[in-house]
Amino acid sequence: MREITADQLDDVARGAAILGTGGGGDPHIGRLLARASLGEHGPVRLTALDELPSDAAVLPVAMMGAPTVMVEKLPSVEQIGLAARTLADYLGRELTHVACAEAGGVNSLIPVAAAAQLGLPLVDGDGMGRAFPEIQMTLPTLHGVRATPMAIADEKGNRTVLDTVDNGWAERLARGATIEMGCSAMVSLYAMDGAQARESMVPATLTLCAELGRLVRSGGVAAVVDRLGGELLFTGKVVDVSRRTQAGFARGDAALSGMDGDAGSDLVLRFQNEHLVAERDGAVLASVPDLICTLDAETGEAITTESLRYGQRVAVIAAPADPRWHSAAGLELAGPRYFGYDIDPVGVPR
Repeated sequence: MREITADQLDDVARGAAILGTGGGGDPHIGRLLARASLGEHGPVRLTALDELPSDAAVLPVAMMGAPTVMVEKLPSVEQIGLAARTLADYLGRELTHVACAEAGGVNSLIPVAAAAQLGLPLVDGDGMGRAFPEIQMTLPTLHGVRATPMAIADEKGNRTVLDTVDNGWAERLARGATIEMGCSAMVSLYAMDGAQARESMVPATLTLCAELGRLVRSGGVAAVVDRLGGELLFTGKVVDVSRRTQAGFARGDAALSGMDGDAGSDLVLRFQNEHLVAERDGAVLASVPDLICTLDAETGEAITTESLRYGQRVAVIAAPADPRWHSAAGLELAGPRYFGYDIDPVGVPR
């Protein structure tokens, strides 16, 4: 895939929602914003990671905050490019490429809109290979790339630039600013040159999103599981959802009652924006950093944590994360113990 056009956005959004592991924001919002930008500015060119020149100026763009808030507090199209322009001005650099901070949900589509607005190519890759809830949880962090300076912009025109001592402090201070901005804001961060991007990012993410979207239309759940090299964990009906917006995150649990081959069993999903742990009858089946995704059992369409509802019939799948997440440093950054679960990570065989 060499460019993204308006007629490809539906498939990209479907695939992005899957890689979002329940989080990353509502892809429908991102699709609307991207469609508006593409309609005004035309298709966005894609650049493969291995085609990036070493001196490229790569700037990821994302939406930060609680997905439950993003559904009702929509950003303006103008806000998307504002964070990137603010950071570029602060750095005194001319941007050459836009990138995705994470794969999943709105944050695979927001960079499409930003690239169209700025007239720049978009890197076919991302910084996680999935979605995670906190700023420092990226592969660039593992490779020593600083999250700051970073720019934050809201829909009212407020802007700020943070320059922190490490990426953990970037999360803490940016989260506080985002809460004050109404629990959602646009951010631009992890400014990289081409060599750093090639080393630290996950390749071909947007191409994968588009492919997953096509597979949802043609093959449903089984085709998605096969493409991701994952496994079907559970099929059941949602019987309860406990969800709250706390400290800028959507936190909670979803309880499922088994259907078909899983009848008689129960599954609990625990999430913080994204699904973190899946427990069947009290036993952990899968956990971060691997992907845990909820799909409509019939259509294969992803269901985000903010849209889980009583009575939905869902298929819960798991898929392996980028292997770097299973390193000691990766597990310290985004393993189950970081989120407060006293368990060893339960991964999906690659």
